[in-house]
Amino acid sequence: MSCLFCRIIEGAIPSTAVYQDEHCYAFADIHPQAPTHVLIAPRRHVESLASACDEDRALLGHLQWAAAEIARAKGLAKGYRVVVNTGEDGGQTVDHLHLHLLGGRALHWPPG
Repeated sequence: MSCLFCRIIEGAIPSTAVYQDEHCYAFADIHPQAPTHVLIAPRRHVESLASACDEDRALLGHLQWAAAEIARAKGLAKGYRVVVNTGEDGGQTVDHLHLHLLGGRALHWPPG
C-alpha cells in the first residue's frame, strides 16, 4: 500500500505510538508544532473529512473521543486544540484522514 499513514499503522514505517485501539492509531508527529503534537488516524483508510460518508459517522466521533482521552493522559488540563486539515487548500499533506492534537503551550488564533 502506498499511503504513508496506512504503512505507519501496519508497522511498516516506525512511529512513536501514543494510543491505539481497534479503530484508530495515534502517534507523535515527527515535525511537532507544539510541545504535544499527536496525529490520530483511523485504522481504516479514509482519504479526508470531505470523503467521509454515512458509515464513517461513528468513527469520526471515536476519533474526537480518542483525542480527548490522549489530552487527559498527556495532562493538557489548561487546554489544547484538535485540527483536521482537509484538502490542499486546507493544508492536508497526507491523503489519510487524521486529527492533530496540539497542546502544552498557549495556542493563538487565528492559526495562520
